[in-house]
Amino acid sequence: MDIVILAVVIAVVVLGALGGLVVGTRRKKHLPPPPAAPDITAPPAEPHVGDEAETPRDEPRRTIEEVDLPGGGAPTAVEEPPVVEELPPVEIEVPEPTAGRLIRLRARLSRSQNALGKGLLTLLSREHLDEDTWEEIEDTLLTADVGVQPTQELVEGLRERVKVLGTRTPEELRGLLREELLKLVGTDMDRVVRTEPETTKPGIVMVVGVNGTGKTTTTGKLARVLVADGRSVVLGAADTFRAAAADQLQTWGERVGAYTVRGPEGGDPASVAFDAVKEGKEMGSDVVLIDTAGRLHTKTGLMDELGKVKRVVEKHAPLDEVLLVLDATTGQNGLVQARVFAEVVDITGIVLTKLDGTAKGGIVVAVQRELGVPVKLVGLGEGADDLAPFEPEAFVDALIGE
Repeated sequence: MDIVILAVVIAVVVLGALGGLVVGTRRKKHLPPPPAAPDITAPPAEPHVGDEAETPRDEPRRTIEEVDLPGGGAPTAVEEPPVVEELPPVEIEVPEPTAGRLIRLRARLSRSQNALGKGLLTLLSREHLDEDTWEEIEDTLLTADVGVQPTQELVEGLRERVKVLGTRTPEELRGLLREELLKLVGTDMDRVVRTEPETTKPGIVMVVGVNGTGKTTTTGKLARVLVADGRSVVLGAADTFRAAAADQLQTWGERVGAYTVRGPEGGDPASVAFDAVKEGKEMGSDVVLIDTAGRLHTKTGLMDELGKVKRVVEKHAPLDEVLLVLDATTGQNGLVQARVFAEVVDITGIVLTKLDGTAKGGIVVAVQRELGVPVKLVGLGEGADDLAPFEPEAFVDALIGE
């Protein structure tokens, strides 16, 4: 029995030894060697001009630290100055002299006004002047906006003169009509635009009127009239409710070398007017022209504001002129406007615009009768020099034609 047990133990030991031998043999087997690392070569040097086909050469390389930077510091970006377009200089215009300007423009005026003069001459040339003819003469005058009272005065004067004259030649009729019209228009009224104060400069002129009468344009043209007469002018753009008004007035001023004072859009017009007079004094200018905002004569608040502008300006000095701009084509409505403006700011003179496009030249007579102030300037067209001092003789001659 012992022999059997011993044999089993020996067998187990032998089997264990054989198993260890097999495992050891397996462990001694080598893994395949790792792949060899590829040879990394430096990139070829960039070819120089003419070296395209040449074999790349090894060239020494420098690090960033070895490179000398200019100025010893980091490069700074240089900003190029902005390109500023130079505007061409404003060319100062030389307005034509005002002396005799209305006479030079007579042809233009007469072309549009002859309906009144020719109509009257035709009627007066009839062999028999009965009541129907005199009624036609009255209608012609009323249509031309002469007004009721002036028309009656003119017809009565013509009746007496024709009765005394008897036989009437065309030349005699023209002379007769000219004399009677001159009586209505008035030759003894002071029509000088007052820009020379009795004490110190500058003269102050305020321009008022409703929208659409050409008020701002008239102010610019008046500046040209004054410059043509050798006066220096400052413009006050007190129409702050229309942005285009200040730009328009400044353009007019630049053309003749007049300085323009303006304020912010929607600002206080009285403040702008005050600054314009102050600037005119400091610059030693001869005249300050103040363009006010156009306003409806029926709006009480706007008219009160116009009165405020006048009061503020007069803190510097009294106004020398307050010119009311009227559209000659508005007829009797223009007279209503004139009446209201005269109550607020004491109108001293009338400027009639658009007198070239209508046969309503009689408005000159009517507005003078209504306000008791003279027509001092008339606008005869869209040209820059189409504003002329009013001359009664030249005006009447244009009405009745040659």
